[in-house]
Amino acid sequence: MSAAAEISGREASRPVLTVKGLTIQVATPEGAKIVVEDLGFTLNHGETLCLAGESGSGKSMTALAIMGLLPKPMARIASGSITLADGTELTGRSERAMRKIRAQRISMIFQEPMSSLNPVMTIGKQLEEVLLEHGMCSRSEAPARALDLLRDVQLTEAEKRLAQYPHELSGGMRQRVMIAIALACNPEILIADEPTTALDVTVQAEVLELIRALQREHGTTVLMITHDMGVVAEMADRVVVMRNGKQEEAAPVRELFAAPKTAYARELLAAVPRIGAAPTRPELERTRHTVDVEDLCVRFPMRGGLLNRVNARLHAVEGVNFRIAPGETLALVGESGCGKSTIGKAMLSLVPYEGSIRIEGQQMAGLSPHALKPIRRNVQMIFQDPGASLDARMTVGKQVAEPLVVHGLASGSELQDRVEWLFRRVGLPADHIDRFPHEFSGGQRQRICIARALALRPKAIVADESVSALDVSVQARVLELLRELQEEEGLAYLFISHDMAVIDQVADRVAVMNLGQIVESGSRDQVLRDPQHAYTRRLLSAVPFPDPTRQRPPVIAREGPVGSPVRPLDDPAPRFPLAEVAPGHWVAGDAA
Repeated sequence: MSAAAEISGREASRPVLTVKGLTIQVATPEGAKIVVEDLGFTLNHGETLCLAGESGSGKSMTALAIMGLLPKPMARIASGSITLADGTELTGRSERAMRKIRAQRISMIFQEPMSSLNPVMTIGKQLEEVLLEHGMCSRSEAPARALDLLRDVQLTEAEKRLAQYPHELSGGMRQRVMIAIALACNPEILIADEPTTALDVTVQAEVLELIRALQREHGTTVLMITHDMGVVAEMADRVVVMRNGKQEEAAPVRELFAAPKTAYARELLAAVPRIGAAPTRPELERTRHTVDVEDLCVRFPMRGGLLNRVNARLHAVEGVNFRIAPGETLALVGESGCGKSTIGKAMLSLVPYEGSIRIEGQQMAGLSPHALKPIRRNVQMIFQDPGASLDARMTVGKQVAEPLVVHGLASGSELQDRVEWLFRRVGLPADHIDRFPHEFSGGQRQRICIARALALRPKAIVADESVSALDVSVQARVLELLRELQEEEGLAYLFISHDMAVIDQVADRVAVMNLGQIVESGSRDQVLRDPQHAYTRRLLSAVPFPDPTRQRPPVIAREGPVGSPVRPLDDPAPRFPLAEVAPGHWVAGDAA
Protein backbone atom coordinates (compact mmCIF):
# COMPACT_ATOMS: atom_id res chain seq x y z
CA MET A 1 0.00 0.00 0.00
CA SER A 2 1.32 3.44 -0.92
CA ALA A 3 2.05 6.01 1.75
CA ALA A 4 -0.69 8.34 0.54
CA ALA A 5 -3.26 5.56 0.84
CA GLU A 6 -2.53 5.42 4.57
CA ILE A 7 -3.36 9.10 5.03
CA SER A 8 -6.94 10.27 5.31
CA GLY A 9 -8.59 11.24 2.04
CA ARG A 10 -9.12 14.85 3.16
CA GLU A 11 -5.48 15.29 4.20
CA ALA A 12 -4.06 13.48 1.16
CA SER A 13 -5.89 15.79 -1.25
CA ARG A 14 -4.40 18.95 0.27
CA PRO A 15 -2.00 20.51 -2.28
CA VAL A 16 1.50 21.27 -0.97
CA LEU A 17 2.98 22.34 -4.32
CA THR A 18 1.31 23.65 -7.46
CA VAL A 19 3.06 24.09 -10.80
CA LYS A 20 1.24 26.07 -13.51
CA GLY A 21 2.32 26.84 -17.07
CA LEU A 22 5.99 26.22 -16.31
CA THR A 23 8.22 27.02 -19.30
CA ILE A 24 12.02 26.75 -19.09
CA GLN A 25 14.46 28.04 -21.68
CA VAL A 26 18.14 27.28 -22.16
CA ALA A 27 20.66 29.28 -24.18
CA THR A 28 22.21 27.58 -27.23
CA PRO A 29 24.50 28.88 -29.99
CA GLU A 30 21.41 28.99 -32.21
CA GLY A 31 19.38 30.96 -29.66
CA ALA A 32 16.97 30.22 -26.83
CA LYS A 33 15.56 26.68 -26.76
CA ILE A 34 12.50 25.60 -24.78
CA VAL A 35 13.20 22.44 -22.74
CA VAL A 36 10.02 22.47 -20.61
CA GLU A 37 6.85 23.91 -22.06
CA ASP A 38 3.59 24.83 -20.29
CA LEU A 39 3.91 22.12 -17.64
CA GLY A 40 1.36 21.94 -14.86
CA PHE A 41 0.68 19.55 -11.97
CA THR A 42 -0.33 19.51 -8.31
CA LEU A 43 1.54 17.63 -5.59
CA ASN A 44 -0.73 16.55 -2.72
CA HIS A 45 0.17 16.01 0.91
CA GLY A 46 1.72 12.62 1.69
CA GLU A 47 1.54 11.24 -1.84
CA THR A 48 4.22 10.14 -4.28
CA LEU A 49 3.95 11.75 -7.67
CA CYS A 50 6.28 10.38 -10.36
CA LEU A 51 7.57 12.42 -13.29
CA ALA A 52 8.34 9.69 -15.82
CA GLY A 53 9.87 9.83 -19.27
CA GLU A 54 13.03 9.34 -21.26
CA SER A 55 16.26 11.32 -21.00
CA GLY A 56 15.82 14.84 -22.31
CA SER A 57 12.11 14.95 -21.49
CA GLY A 58 12.58 17.79 -19.00
CA LYS A 59 12.08 15.86 -15.75
CA SER A 60 15.28 16.93 -14.02
CA MET A 61 15.04 20.51 -15.31
CA THR A 62 11.61 20.70 -13.67
CA ALA A 63 13.07 19.54 -10.36
CA LEU A 64 15.92 22.06 -10.56
CA ALA A 65 13.42 24.83 -11.29
CA ILE A 66 11.41 23.92 -8.19
CA MET A 67 14.60 23.95 -6.09
CA GLY A 68 15.81 27.24 -7.60
CA LEU A 69 18.93 25.44 -8.88
CA LEU A 70 18.69 26.05 -12.62
CA PRO A 71 22.20 26.79 -13.94
CA LYS A 72 22.16 30.53 -14.53
CA PRO A 73 22.46 32.34 -16.87
CA MET A 74 22.35 29.32 -19.18
CA ALA A 75 18.83 28.33 -18.09
CA ARG A 76 15.89 30.35 -16.84
CA ILE A 77 12.18 30.13 -16.11
CA ALA A 78 10.55 31.99 -19.00
CA SER A 79 6.99 31.84 -17.62
CA GLY A 80 4.73 30.06 -15.20
CA SER A 81 4.47 29.71 -11.44
CA ILE A 82 5.63 27.30 -8.72
CA THR A 83 3.66 27.83 -5.51
CA LEU A 84 3.84 26.26 -2.05
CA ALA A 85 0.75 25.50 0.05
CA ASP A 86 0.91 28.81 1.93
CA GLY A 87 1.04 30.80 -1.30
CA THR A 88 4.82 31.28 -1.34
CA GLU A 89 5.88 31.82 -4.97
CA LEU A 90 9.21 30.18 -5.79
CA THR A 91 9.85 31.61 -9.26
CA GLY A 92 11.86 34.79 -9.30
CA ARG A 93 13.09 34.49 -5.72
CA SER A 94 16.68 35.42 -4.90
CA GLU A 95 19.28 32.83 -4.00
CA ARG A 96 19.29 34.09 -0.43
CA ALA A 97 15.53 33.66 -0.15
CA MET A 98 15.66 30.17 -1.69
CA ARG A 99 18.29 29.04 0.81
CA LYS A 100 15.72 29.44 3.57
CA ILE A 101 13.25 27.28 1.66
CA ARG A 102 15.66 24.55 0.63
CA ALA A 103 16.22 21.78 3.16
CA GLN A 104 13.55 23.11 5.55
CA ARG A 105 10.56 23.01 3.16
CA ILE A 106 11.83 21.28 0.02
CA SER A 107 14.83 18.98 -0.18
CA MET A 108 16.34 16.88 -2.96
CA ILE A 109 18.13 13.56 -3.40
CA PHE A 110 20.30 13.64 -6.50
CA GLN A 111 21.00 10.75 -8.88
CA GLU A 112 24.72 10.31 -8.27
CA PRO A 113 25.60 10.59 -4.58
CA MET A 114 29.37 10.54 -5.21
CA SER A 115 29.18 13.81 -7.14
CA SER A 116 26.82 15.34 -4.56
CA LEU A 117 28.90 14.62 -1.47
CA ASN A 118 32.07 16.54 -0.59
CA PRO A 119 35.01 14.11 -1.03
CA VAL A 120 37.24 15.92 1.49
CA MET A 121 34.73 16.08 4.36
CA THR A 122 33.68 13.23 6.61
CA ILE A 123 30.09 12.08 6.52
CA GLY A 124 29.53 13.42 10.04
CA LYS A 125 30.83 16.90 9.17
CA GLN A 126 28.60 17.09 6.08
CA LEU A 127 25.52 16.23 8.13
CA GLU A 128 26.47 18.69 10.85
CA GLU A 129 26.99 21.43 8.26
CA VAL A 130 23.40 21.11 7.04
CA LEU A 131 21.99 21.09 10.57
CA LEU A 132 23.97 24.16 11.63
CA GLU A 133 23.37 26.10 8.41
CA HIS A 134 19.62 25.86 8.96
CA GLY A 135 19.66 26.30 12.73
CA MET A 136 18.26 22.87 13.51
CA CYS A 137 20.42 22.42 16.63
CA SER A 138 23.35 23.88 18.52
CA ARG A 139 26.96 23.08 17.63
CA SER A 140 27.29 20.84 20.69
CA GLU A 141 24.13 18.92 19.74
CA ALA A 142 25.07 18.47 16.07
CA PRO A 143 27.21 15.27 16.36
CA ALA A 144 24.47 13.41 18.25
CA ARG A 145 21.82 14.61 15.81
CA ALA A 146 23.98 13.51 12.84
CA LEU A 147 24.28 10.05 14.41
CA ASP A 148 20.48 9.88 14.86
CA LEU A 149 19.98 10.74 11.18
CA LEU A 150 22.25 7.91 10.03
CA ARG A 151 20.37 5.52 12.30
CA ASP A 152 17.06 6.79 10.89
CA VAL A 153 18.15 5.76 7.40
CA GLN A 154 19.27 2.36 8.74
CA LEU A 155 22.93 2.77 7.88
CA THR A 156 24.96 -0.05 9.39
CA GLU A 157 27.62 0.82 11.98
CA ALA A 158 26.40 4.42 12.07
CA GLU A 159 29.03 5.58 14.59
CA LYS A 160 31.83 4.32 12.34
CA ARG A 161 30.33 5.98 9.24
CA LEU A 162 30.43 9.44 10.82
CA ALA A 163 34.23 9.46 10.63
CA GLN A 164 34.45 8.01 7.12
CA TYR A 165 34.71 9.79 3.78
CA PRO A 166 32.34 9.22 0.82
CA HIS A 167 34.82 7.08 -1.12
CA GLU A 168 34.93 4.63 1.79
CA LEU A 169 31.23 3.81 1.43
CA SER A 170 29.37 1.69 -1.11
CA GLY A 171 26.92 3.24 -3.55
CA GLY A 172 23.94 2.19 -1.45
CA MET A 173 25.51 3.59 1.71
CA ARG A 174 26.23 6.92 -0.01
CA GLN A 175 22.63 7.12 -1.18
CA ARG A 176 21.42 6.55 2.39
CA VAL A 177 23.69 9.41 3.51
CA MET A 178 22.13 11.62 0.83
CA ILE A 179 18.66 10.72 2.12
CA ALA A 180 19.77 11.54 5.67
CA ILE A 181 21.04 14.95 4.51
CA ALA A 182 17.83 15.59 2.58
CA LEU A 183 15.68 14.78 5.62
CA ALA A 184 17.87 16.58 8.18
CA CYS A 185 15.53 19.58 8.38
CA ASN A 186 12.25 17.63 8.20
CA PRO A 187 11.15 19.05 4.82
CA GLU A 188 7.53 18.97 3.67
CA ILE A 189 8.54 17.89 0.17
CA LEU A 190 11.27 15.47 -0.90
CA ILE A 191 12.35 15.46 -4.54
CA ALA A 192 14.09 12.22 -5.54
CA ASP A 193 15.85 12.51 -8.92
CA GLU A 194 16.59 8.99 -10.23
CA PRO A 195 17.58 7.92 -6.68
CA THR A 196 18.16 4.25 -7.58
CA THR A 197 19.34 4.28 -11.21
CA ALA A 198 22.97 3.39 -10.46
CA LEU A 199 22.19 0.90 -7.68
CA ASP A 200 22.03 -2.89 -7.63
CA VAL A 201 18.57 -4.41 -7.57
CA THR A 202 18.81 -5.42 -3.89
CA VAL A 203 20.12 -2.01 -2.82
CA GLN A 204 17.46 -0.33 -4.97
CA ALA A 205 14.72 -2.28 -3.19
CA GLU A 206 16.16 -1.33 0.21
CA VAL A 207 16.38 2.37 -0.69
CA LEU A 208 12.81 2.44 -2.04
CA GLU A 209 11.52 0.73 1.08
CA LEU A 210 13.45 3.24 3.20
CA ILE A 211 11.81 6.17 1.36
CA ARG A 212 8.38 4.59 1.90
CA ALA A 213 9.06 3.99 5.59
CA LEU A 214 10.28 7.55 6.16
CA GLN A 215 7.28 8.85 4.24
CA ARG A 216 4.90 6.91 6.47
CA GLU A 217 6.70 8.06 9.60
CA HIS A 218 7.03 11.75 8.77
CA GLY A 219 4.17 12.29 6.30
CA THR A 220 6.66 13.57 3.72
CA THR A 221 5.39 14.28 0.22
CA VAL A 222 7.57 12.80 -2.52
CA LEU A 223 8.14 13.99 -6.08
CA MET A 224 10.04 11.14 -7.73
CA ILE A 225 11.79 11.49 -11.08
CA THR A 226 12.58 8.26 -12.91
CA HIS A 227 12.64 6.49 -16.26
CA ASP A 228 12.27 3.07 -14.57
CA MET A 229 8.63 2.06 -14.95
CA GLY A 230 9.14 -0.75 -12.42
CA VAL A 231 9.99 1.90 -9.82
CA VAL A 232 6.97 3.95 -10.97
CA ALA A 233 4.66 0.97 -10.48
CA GLU A 234 6.08 0.27 -7.03
CA MET A 235 6.22 3.82 -5.66
CA ALA A 236 3.75 6.13 -7.40
CA ASP A 237 0.25 7.21 -6.48
CA ARG A 238 0.00 9.38 -9.60
CA VAL A 239 2.16 9.70 -12.71
CA VAL A 240 2.95 12.55 -15.10
CA VAL A 241 4.49 11.23 -18.32
CA MET A 242 6.76 13.76 -20.04
CA ARG A 243 8.21 13.84 -23.54
CA ASN A 244 10.32 16.55 -25.17
CA GLY A 245 9.51 18.97 -22.35
CA LYS A 246 5.76 18.55 -22.54
CA GLN A 247 3.23 16.62 -20.52
CA GLU A 248 2.04 13.64 -22.54
CA GLU A 249 -0.30 12.09 -20.01
CA ALA A 250 -1.22 12.35 -16.33
CA ALA A 251 -3.17 9.71 -14.41
CA PRO A 252 -3.33 7.63 -11.24
CA VAL A 253 -0.70 4.91 -11.50
CA ARG A 254 -3.09 1.97 -11.82
CA GLU A 255 -5.10 3.74 -14.48
CA LEU A 256 -1.98 4.59 -16.48
CA PHE A 257 -0.65 1.02 -16.46
CA ALA A 258 -4.06 -0.53 -17.17
CA ALA A 259 -5.14 1.78 -20.01
CA PRO A 260 -2.58 4.36 -21.20
CA LYS A 261 -4.34 6.92 -23.38
CA THR A 262 -1.41 8.13 -25.52
CA ALA A 263 0.67 6.21 -28.02
CA TYR A 264 3.88 7.32 -26.31
CA ALA A 265 2.79 6.01 -22.90
CA ARG A 266 1.81 2.71 -24.51
CA GLU A 267 5.21 2.51 -26.21
CA LEU A 268 7.01 3.29 -22.95
CA LEU A 269 5.14 0.58 -21.03
CA ALA A 270 5.52 -1.98 -23.83
CA ALA A 271 9.31 -1.55 -23.76
CA VAL A 272 9.61 -2.37 -20.05
CA PRO A 273 11.44 -5.72 -19.59
CA ARG A 274 9.51 -8.19 -17.45
CA ILE A 275 10.86 -11.38 -15.90
CA GLY A 276 9.04 -14.38 -17.33
CA ALA A 277 7.77 -12.56 -20.43
CA ALA A 278 10.63 -13.50 -22.78
CA PRO A 279 10.01 -16.44 -25.14
CA THR A 280 11.93 -19.66 -24.73
CA ARG A 281 15.21 -19.54 -26.64
CA PRO A 282 16.14 -22.56 -28.77
CA GLU A 283 18.82 -24.84 -27.37
CA LEU A 284 22.20 -24.35 -29.05
CA GLU A 285 24.48 -27.12 -30.19
CA ARG A 286 27.69 -26.50 -28.27
CA THR A 287 30.08 -28.61 -30.31
CA ARG A 288 32.80 -25.96 -29.93
CA HIS A 289 33.42 -22.91 -27.80
CA THR A 290 34.58 -19.45 -28.80
CA VAL A 291 35.45 -18.55 -25.18
CA ASP A 292 36.92 -21.03 -22.69
CA VAL A 293 37.81 -19.79 -19.17
CA GLU A 294 39.35 -22.13 -16.59
CA ASP A 295 40.20 -21.45 -12.94
CA LEU A 296 40.34 -17.68 -13.49
CA CYS A 297 41.69 -15.72 -10.51
CA VAL A 298 42.22 -11.97 -10.26
CA ARG A 299 43.80 -10.71 -7.05
CA PHE A 300 44.89 -7.17 -6.29
CA PRO A 301 47.52 -6.37 -3.63
CA MET A 302 46.48 -3.98 -0.87
CA ARG A 303 48.96 -1.84 1.01
CA GLY A 304 48.88 -0.40 4.49
CA GLY A 305 50.83 0.33 7.63
CA LEU A 306 53.67 2.78 8.23
CA LEU A 307 55.85 1.32 5.46
CA ASN A 308 52.97 0.98 2.98
CA ARG A 309 53.72 -2.70 2.44
CA VAL A 310 51.38 -5.24 0.86
CA ASN A 311 49.50 -6.74 3.80
CA ALA A 312 46.36 -8.15 2.18
CA ARG A 313 44.84 -9.13 -1.15
CA LEU A 314 41.53 -8.31 -2.75
CA HIS A 315 40.26 -11.58 -4.25
CA ALA A 316 38.18 -9.96 -7.01
CA VAL A 317 37.74 -13.23 -8.96
CA GLU A 318 38.45 -16.63 -7.47
CA GLY A 319 38.39 -19.91 -9.40
CA VAL A 320 35.84 -19.03 -12.09
CA ASN A 321 35.11 -21.42 -14.98
CA PHE A 322 32.79 -21.01 -17.98
CA ARG A 323 32.51 -21.55 -21.72
CA ILE A 324 30.59 -19.66 -24.39
CA ALA A 325 29.65 -21.16 -27.74
CA PRO A 326 29.28 -19.20 -31.00
CA GLY A 327 25.86 -17.52 -31.11
CA GLU A 328 25.38 -17.96 -27.35
CA THR A 329 24.86 -15.37 -24.61
CA LEU A 330 26.19 -16.07 -21.12
CA ALA A 331 24.94 -13.52 -18.62
CA LEU A 332 26.97 -12.67 -15.52
CA VAL A 333 24.80 -11.22 -12.76
CA GLY A 334 25.42 -10.09 -9.20
CA GLU A 335 25.77 -7.03 -7.02
CA SER A 336 28.45 -4.37 -7.44
CA GLY A 337 31.87 -5.59 -6.40
CA CYS A 338 31.13 -9.26 -7.09
CA GLY A 339 33.76 -9.47 -9.85
CA LYS A 340 31.61 -9.34 -13.01
CA SER A 341 33.39 -6.46 -14.74
CA THR A 342 36.80 -7.74 -13.64
CA ILE A 343 36.16 -10.96 -15.56
CA GLY A 344 35.32 -8.92 -18.65
CA LYS A 345 38.54 -6.93 -18.32
CA ALA A 346 40.55 -10.12 -17.85
CA MET A 347 39.13 -11.47 -21.12
CA LEU A 348 40.73 -8.49 -22.86
CA SER A 349 43.94 -8.80 -20.77
CA LEU A 350 43.28 -5.40 -19.22
CA VAL A 351 44.05 -6.71 -15.71
CA PRO A 352 46.64 -9.26 -14.55
CA TYR A 353 45.18 -12.70 -13.87
CA GLU A 354 45.97 -16.33 -13.16
CA GLY A 355 44.36 -19.27 -14.91
CA SER A 356 43.47 -19.90 -18.52
CA ILE A 357 41.54 -17.80 -21.04
CA ARG A 358 41.21 -19.15 -24.59
CA ILE A 359 39.59 -17.18 -27.40
CA GLU A 360 38.91 -19.28 -30.51
CA GLY A 361 41.23 -21.89 -29.02
CA GLN A 362 44.13 -19.45 -28.65
CA GLN A 363 45.63 -19.15 -25.17
CA MET A 364 45.97 -15.56 -23.94
CA ALA A 365 47.80 -16.15 -20.66
CA GLY A 366 51.50 -15.29 -20.64
CA LEU A 367 51.59 -13.66 -24.07
CA SER A 368 53.42 -10.42 -24.80
CA PRO A 369 51.41 -7.37 -25.95
CA HIS A 370 52.65 -8.00 -29.49
CA ALA A 371 51.52 -11.63 -29.45
CA LEU A 372 48.17 -10.64 -27.90
CA LYS A 373 47.35 -8.16 -30.65
CA PRO A 374 45.96 -10.63 -33.23
CA ILE A 375 44.01 -12.51 -30.54
CA ARG A 376 42.46 -9.30 -29.26
CA ARG A 377 40.87 -8.83 -32.67
CA ASN A 378 38.54 -11.70 -31.75
CA VAL A 379 37.22 -10.20 -28.52
CA GLN A 380 35.88 -6.67 -28.13
CA MET A 381 34.09 -4.75 -25.37
CA ILE A 382 31.04 -2.50 -25.16
CA PHE A 383 31.21 -0.37 -22.02
CA GLN A 384 28.41 0.92 -19.80
CA ASP A 385 28.77 4.65 -20.48
CA PRO A 386 29.05 5.41 -24.20
CA GLY A 387 29.74 9.08 -23.46
CA ALA A 388 32.83 8.22 -21.41
CA SER A 389 34.12 5.58 -23.84
CA LEU A 390 34.09 7.90 -26.86
CA ASP A 391 36.70 10.63 -27.39
CA ALA A 392 34.94 13.99 -27.37
CA ARG A 393 37.61 15.52 -29.64
CA MET A 394 37.39 12.97 -32.46
CA THR A 395 34.63 12.48 -35.00
CA VAL A 396 32.70 9.28 -34.47
CA GLY A 397 33.73 8.07 -37.92
CA LYS A 398 37.42 8.25 -37.02
CA GLN A 399 36.73 6.38 -33.77
CA VAL A 400 34.94 3.56 -35.57
CA ALA A 401 37.75 3.44 -38.13
CA GLU A 402 40.54 3.43 -35.52
CA PRO A 403 40.57 -0.36 -34.82
CA LEU A 404 40.83 -1.04 -38.56
CA VAL A 405 43.75 1.38 -38.86
CA VAL A 406 45.56 0.03 -35.78
CA HIS A 407 45.36 -3.53 -37.09
CA GLY A 408 46.23 -2.48 -40.65
CA LEU A 409 43.05 -3.99 -42.12
CA ALA A 410 41.85 -1.12 -44.32
CA SER A 411 42.86 2.28 -45.65
CA GLY A 412 41.70 4.93 -48.10
CA SER A 413 38.38 4.39 -49.83
CA GLU A 414 38.15 0.83 -48.51
CA LEU A 415 38.31 2.17 -44.95
CA GLN A 416 35.64 4.78 -45.71
CA ASP A 417 33.35 2.17 -47.25
CA ARG A 418 33.80 -0.15 -44.27
CA VAL A 419 32.95 2.62 -41.77
CA GLU A 420 29.87 3.64 -43.73
CA TRP A 421 28.75 -0.01 -43.81
CA LEU A 422 29.22 -0.30 -40.04
CA PHE A 423 27.14 2.83 -39.43
CA ARG A 424 24.32 1.52 -41.60
CA ARG A 425 24.61 -1.87 -39.90
CA VAL A 426 23.82 -0.37 -36.49
CA GLY A 427 21.01 1.77 -37.84
CA LEU A 428 22.77 5.15 -38.21
CA PRO A 429 22.91 7.25 -41.41
CA ALA A 430 26.29 7.25 -43.14
CA ASP A 431 26.21 11.06 -43.30
CA HIS A 432 26.63 11.16 -39.50
CA ILE A 433 30.21 9.93 -39.75
CA ASP A 434 31.77 13.40 -39.49
CA ARG A 435 29.84 14.40 -36.37
CA PHE A 436 31.19 14.47 -32.81
CA PRO A 437 29.88 12.39 -29.86
CA HIS A 438 28.05 15.29 -28.18
CA GLU A 439 25.82 15.61 -31.26
CA PHE A 440 24.20 12.21 -30.58
CA SER A 441 21.73 10.90 -28.02
CA GLY A 442 22.76 8.26 -25.48
CA GLY A 443 21.22 5.45 -27.52
CA GLN A 444 22.93 6.66 -30.70
CA ARG A 445 26.30 6.86 -28.91
CA GLN A 446 25.88 3.28 -27.74
CA ARG A 447 25.19 2.23 -31.34
CA ILE A 448 28.44 3.94 -32.34
CA CYS A 449 30.29 1.95 -29.66
CA ILE A 450 28.70 -1.24 -31.02
CA ALA A 451 29.83 -0.31 -34.54
CA ARG A 452 33.38 0.21 -33.24
CA ALA A 453 33.28 -3.17 -31.47
CA LEU A 454 32.15 -4.85 -34.71
CA ALA A 455 34.83 -3.20 -36.88
CA LEU A 456 37.31 -6.10 -36.52
CA ARG A 457 34.62 -8.79 -36.98
CA PRO A 458 35.24 -10.30 -33.52
CA LYS A 459 34.11 -13.74 -32.44
CA ALA A 460 33.17 -12.62 -28.90
CA ILE A 461 31.89 -9.41 -27.35
CA VAL A 462 31.90 -8.44 -23.67
CA ALA A 463 28.88 -6.19 -23.03
CA ASP A 464 29.53 -4.61 -19.62
CA GLU A 465 26.27 -3.02 -18.37
CA SER A 466 25.88 -1.87 -21.97
CA VAL A 467 22.21 -0.84 -21.69
CA SER A 468 21.87 0.08 -18.01
CA ALA A 469 22.28 3.82 -18.67
CA LEU A 470 19.66 3.86 -21.44
CA ASP A 471 15.95 4.62 -21.32
CA VAL A 472 13.66 1.60 -21.61
CA SER A 473 12.55 2.22 -25.20
CA VAL A 474 16.15 2.93 -26.34
CA GLN A 475 17.31 -0.08 -24.33
CA ALA A 476 14.82 -2.31 -26.13
CA ARG A 477 16.05 -1.15 -29.54
CA VAL A 478 19.73 -1.67 -28.63
CA LEU A 479 19.01 -5.17 -27.27
CA GLU A 480 17.18 -6.02 -30.49
CA LEU A 481 20.18 -4.80 -32.49
CA LEU A 482 22.53 -6.98 -30.42
CA ARG A 483 20.28 -10.00 -31.04
CA GLU A 484 20.24 -9.38 -34.80
CA LEU A 485 24.01 -9.04 -34.93
CA GLN A 486 24.45 -12.23 -32.93
CA GLU A 487 22.24 -14.22 -35.28
CA GLU A 488 23.96 -12.88 -38.39
CA GLU A 489 27.57 -12.99 -37.18
CA GLY A 490 27.42 -15.96 -34.78
CA LEU A 491 28.78 -13.76 -31.99
CA ALA A 492 29.40 -15.09 -28.48
CA TYR A 493 28.29 -12.58 -25.83
CA LEU A 494 29.42 -12.26 -22.23
CA PHE A 495 26.60 -10.02 -21.04
CA ILE A 496 27.33 -8.37 -17.69
CA SER A 497 24.39 -6.80 -15.86
CA HIS A 498 22.64 -6.38 -12.52
CA ASP A 499 19.22 -6.00 -14.20
CA MET A 500 17.54 -9.39 -13.90
CA ALA A 501 14.67 -8.46 -16.26
CA VAL A 502 17.12 -7.55 -19.03
CA ILE A 503 19.04 -10.77 -18.40
CA ASP A 504 15.78 -12.68 -18.83
CA GLN A 505 15.42 -11.15 -22.29
CA VAL A 506 18.91 -11.81 -23.66
CA ALA A 507 20.50 -14.79 -21.92
CA ASP A 508 20.84 -18.39 -23.01
CA ARG A 509 22.70 -19.26 -19.81
CA VAL A 510 23.13 -17.36 -16.55
CA ALA A 511 25.97 -17.38 -14.01
CA VAL A 512 25.32 -15.69 -10.68
CA MET A 513 28.36 -14.24 -8.89
CA ASN A 514 28.97 -13.33 -5.27
CA LEU A 515 32.30 -12.29 -3.71
CA GLY A 516 34.29 -13.21 -6.80
CA GLN A 517 32.86 -16.71 -7.29
CA ILE A 518 30.05 -18.27 -9.28
CA VAL A 519 27.41 -19.52 -6.84
CA GLU A 520 24.87 -20.76 -9.41
CA SER A 521 24.86 -21.37 -13.15
CA GLY A 522 22.61 -22.98 -15.70
CA SER A 523 20.15 -22.22 -18.46
CA ARG A 524 18.17 -19.02 -18.20
CA ASP A 525 15.03 -20.91 -17.17
CA GLN A 526 16.87 -23.03 -14.59
CA VAL A 527 18.43 -20.05 -12.81
CA LEU A 528 15.66 -17.46 -13.13
CA ARG A 529 12.61 -19.74 -12.86
CA ASP A 530 13.96 -22.33 -10.42
CA PRO A 531 16.76 -20.66 -8.39
CA GLN A 532 18.46 -23.01 -5.96
CA HIS A 533 21.03 -20.81 -4.21
CA ALA A 534 19.92 -18.43 -1.44
CA TYR A 535 21.82 -15.54 -3.01
CA THR A 536 20.07 -15.99 -6.37
CA ARG A 537 16.67 -16.10 -4.66
CA ARG A 538 17.53 -12.89 -2.81
CA LEU A 539 18.45 -11.10 -6.06
CA LEU A 540 15.22 -12.18 -7.73
CA SER A 541 13.10 -11.19 -4.73
CA ALA A 542 14.32 -7.59 -5.13
CA VAL A 543 13.24 -7.14 -8.77
CA PRO A 544 10.42 -4.55 -8.98
CA PHE A 545 7.22 -5.56 -10.77
CA PRO A 546 6.16 -3.14 -13.54
CA ASP A 547 2.58 -3.70 -12.39
CA PRO A 548 0.99 -1.52 -9.67
CA THR A 549 -1.65 -4.17 -8.93
CA ARG A 550 1.04 -6.56 -7.68
CA GLN A 551 2.84 -5.86 -4.45
CA ARG A 552 6.42 -7.13 -4.38
CA PRO A 553 7.03 -9.24 -1.28
CA PRO A 554 9.83 -8.16 1.06
CA VAL A 555 13.37 -8.76 -0.13
CA ILE A 556 14.67 -12.07 1.19
CA ALA A 557 17.07 -11.40 4.03
CA ARG A 558 20.75 -12.16 3.48
CA GLU A 559 21.91 -15.43 5.00
CA GLY A 560 24.84 -14.83 7.33
CA PRO A 561 27.28 -11.90 7.24
CA VAL A 562 27.97 -9.99 4.04
CA GLY A 563 31.56 -11.23 3.82
CA SER A 564 34.55 -9.54 2.29
CA PRO A 565 36.80 -10.36 -0.68
CA VAL A 566 39.77 -8.82 1.19
CA ARG A 567 41.91 -11.39 3.00
CA PRO A 568 45.33 -11.40 4.73
CA LEU A 569 48.27 -12.63 2.67
CA ASP A 570 48.45 -15.94 4.50
CA ASP A 571 44.68 -16.55 4.32
CA PRO A 572 43.56 -17.97 0.96
CA ALA A 573 39.97 -17.34 -0.07
CA PRO A 574 37.68 -20.33 0.55
CA ARG A 575 36.42 -22.07 -2.58
CA PHE A 576 32.75 -23.00 -2.91
CA PRO A 577 32.57 -26.10 -5.13
CA LEU A 578 29.65 -26.38 -7.55
CA ALA A 579 27.39 -29.44 -7.53
CA GLU A 580 25.12 -30.38 -10.46
CA VAL A 581 21.53 -30.44 -9.13
CA ALA A 582 20.01 -31.02 -12.58
CA PRO A 583 21.53 -31.49 -16.04
CA GLY A 584 23.51 -28.30 -16.69
CA HIS A 585 22.34 -26.63 -13.45
CA TRP A 586 25.19 -26.07 -10.96
CA VAL A 587 24.90 -24.67 -7.42
CA ALA A 588 27.63 -23.80 -4.91
CA GLY A 589 27.78 -25.69 -1.65
CA ASP A 590 29.75 -25.15 1.53
CA ALA A 591 33.31 -23.85 1.32
CA ALA A 592 36.02 -26.39 0.62
